[in-house]
Amino acid sequence: QVQLVESGGGLVQTGGSLRLSCAASGRVFSTDIMAWYRQPPGKQRELVTSITAGGKTWYESDVNGRFTISRDNAKSTVSLQMNNLKPEDTAVYYCNLLREPSGVSFNFWGQGTQVTVSS
Repeated sequence: QVQLVESGGGLVQTGGSLRLSCAASGRVFSTDIMAWYRQPPGKQRELVTSITAGGKTWYESDVNGRFTISRDNAKSTVSLQMNNLKPEDTAVYYCNLLREPSGVSFNFWGQGTQVTVSS
């Protein structure tokens, strides 16, 4: 079992920056993928970015070039640096860990942290 705890959300003006952090307790395996999702008001949760233990990253097109995901395998943490924030980035951001032993998927979620970007 893995528990994820996020921190770092808040209110920021358009063009500003925020850094989100997520700490995992419990064992994190080298095959686990860590990611950030977000859920804007009235919309479905969506994948924003992900990172493997080896550092391979993926970004949703709207955030590519503005957001940077990083992972510290020794500390079992993942961070999200968000720059040049826009009002449409306003959402609850969730840390996620995906584990797929033998083809079966297990998703672990944090409690979410609110990010609000004012225009």
